[in-house]
Amino acid sequence: MDQIIPTAPLGVRHALLMYASPRSVFTRVEDTGAYGWTLATLILLVTLIGYAQIQSGLIDRNVALATEAELANLEKTHVDLLDRTELRDRMAAIHKEAEFTKLITRLGVVIATPLRFIVSFLLIASVLYAVVAMTGSKPEYHTLMSICVFAGFIELAGYALRLAMMLYYRTTAVDTTLGALMANSKPNVFAAIDPFHIWFWVLVALGLTITHQLSRKMAIGMCVALYLFSFGIRVAVQFASA
Repeated sequence: MDQIIPTAPLGVRHALLMYASPRSVFTRVEDTGAYGWTLATLILLVTLIGYAQIQSGLIDRNVALATEAELANLEKTHVDLLDRTELRDRMAAIHKEAEFTKLITRLGVVIATPLRFIVSFLLIASVLYAVVAMTGSKPEYHTLMSICVFAGFIELAGYALRLAMMLYYRTTAVDTTLGALMANSKPNVFAAIDPFHIWFWVLVALGLTITHQLSRKMAIGMCVALYLFSFGIRVAVQFASA
């Protein structure tokens, strides 16, 4: 009688397999909280990437350049319209705004970005849980969270690539979306199309199918719908910040 070799339990070491053999990872997923350390590792790596951005000095450099440009424009356009006291107050206000921008940007890359990962995983898993329940199948929340967490390492690769581009080009104005292919810098829908984000949803659909949480057709349909929802939000943010 052949001996059945048990499948190794899912762990942090399997995260790298998401880039080469995601199917082998999802076949190990069980309805347990085994994704905890993997999620902690992912959040730690995202935080370290943000910390590296701060330590590179690129955030401060970009804010300083923007501040110098704003001060130069103020002196050029308002020097004859404001007295010395008013001009000094306006310049002081610009410097204070620059310091606030630095603080917010630093907090964003080391706190807001990791928090976004956690919140997005929780929301996606919750929505998928409801969908699985409505199909009449038995939803497994830990399975859904494991799928999201391990697929999240694809988004981590995107963050790492952007950090490498920042260090190489010495600027934080880097882009891995299709918007980078456009000749002008005006907001456009292509700037909301990120290959890493699409890859994430492809893997979520694959995970839902392999773990039998949803049928292949239903998994693809749900992931396309959720991607389009997130795409709409990204487009709205693009034009709102313009």
